[in-house]
Amino acid sequence: MRTIAFHNLGCKVNSYETEAMAQKCIEKGYQIVDFEQKADIYVVNTCSVTNIADRKSRQMLHKAKKQNPDSVVVAVGCFVQANPEEVAKDEAIDLIVGNNKKKDLFEIVEEFLRQKHNEEKKNKKESFKEESLSKDLQGKTITDVHHCDYEELKISKSEEHSRVFVKIQDGCDRYCTYCIIPYVRGNLRSRKSEDVVEEIKKIAANGYREVVITGIHLSSYGRDFIQRVQNQNAEKKGNRFEYSENSNYLLDLLKAVSAIDGIERIRIGSFEPMILTEDFVEKLSRIPKLCPHFHISLQSGCDSVLKRMNRHYDTEKFFEKTVLLRKYFPGCALTTDVIVGFPGETEEEFETTYKYLTGIKFFETHIFPYSRRKGTMADKMSGQLAMNEKKERVSKLLELDAKLSREYRESKLGDIDNIIVEEIKTINGQNYYVGHTPEYVMVALKEDESLSRLIGSTVKVTLKEMLNDEVVLGTPDQV
Repeated sequence: MRTIAFHNLGCKVNSYETEAMAQKCIEKGYQIVDFEQKADIYVVNTCSVTNIADRKSRQMLHKAKKQNPDSVVVAVGCFVQANPEEVAKDEAIDLIVGNNKKKDLFEIVEEFLRQKHNEEKKNKKESFKEESLSKDLQGKTITDVHHCDYEELKISKSEEHSRVFVKIQDGCDRYCTYCIIPYVRGNLRSRKSEDVVEEIKKIAANGYREVVITGIHLSSYGRDFIQRVQNQNAEKKGNRFEYSENSNYLLDLLKAVSAIDGIERIRIGSFEPMILTEDFVEKLSRIPKLCPHFHISLQSGCDSVLKRMNRHYDTEKFFEKTVLLRKYFPGCALTTDVIVGFPGETEEEFETTYKYLTGIKFFETHIFPYSRRKGTMADKMSGQLAMNEKKERVSKLLELDAKLSREYRESKLGDIDNIIVEEIKTINGQNYYVGHTPEYVMVALKEDESLSRLIGSTVKVTLKEMLNDEVVLGTPDQV
């Protein structure tokens, strides 16, 4: 039995794809081992969203080969798709697999091993070089992701105790000036709703109670289902394709998932602001299992920066969307992303973003220093900021985020809510059972034998006090 180890980098889409690849390998007879152990095969699902992600991808690939020089090291995903020639030259890497061939990982590895075995038999007296095999397979494993169908991957369980990520969409056509993702993930591709529902039914049958619907650009789900002639006619008229034309596809899917027995909670990975019309949000509020926890991608709180980023909204429109969500989901948790130090960002523009974030009061803000990506428009822009300047601005926003995040948690004290007990976690040297409210506030319950049987179950709790800046101490109302 061959042993195989997986390591995932990057987004939740990557996490889903890694689990899908691993489950298929298990079904085919491979034995999964921890990445820190010696394995016959190592698979690193890479990320390329930033320079740091590139570096981490290389480091993990080299670590794998160092752990077992005789192993087959497989580089998969976005870093590979963005840099196929560079990756192919890396002596630590035996195989490269692009973003539309992950479903074929097992077959690709098996083909490589068969070729290696046959070649070794032919050349017993000659030195054997695996690089030639890698090059032979490269044409089959790195494909054009801009003209392809949705790649069917599926899972039935997850390493998570109660929450499972389910991918429904791939690709993006927004081409924000800072982003490499449209180039490495390709055209918009939506998964058939019946396939999503069937997968989630199996997940629910395995005891999971919460699903997180994820994708590269969720707000475009279903747009490729609409007849191409509509797109062509819109282009001829010079009209921008409106999100409202495809929003019902996402709504219909969420309704279908909500009807699945065993599923208690549905979370949405991320929304683009412009899909959030009043009609859309009002219909969202009618889906009973949908969690009031919404991630809306902002990137900057300054209109001039948003324009340079090629974002398709301004701060006034974005604010209107937050008001809509809070109207139909009172007390909901709103989270966002912000890029700091975009090319040309002045101190005044940064302060504008700071004040804007202060006013909206997000539950959490994911803050990133701008990272230059070769091949994007922003890479060619003037006014590139020094890293120390970006780090100073990141630090200021992190302080603001910590303050606003704590304030949101404190606003929930005294509430009675449900959590799904997930795991035991050590906090301040003491063990607690932890879970999350529908708003994704982490709640800790003091360790108790009666709670051990409730991992994966829903428990009603009262939110009592702050345990630390990130965790609320709760007491169970029913055990």
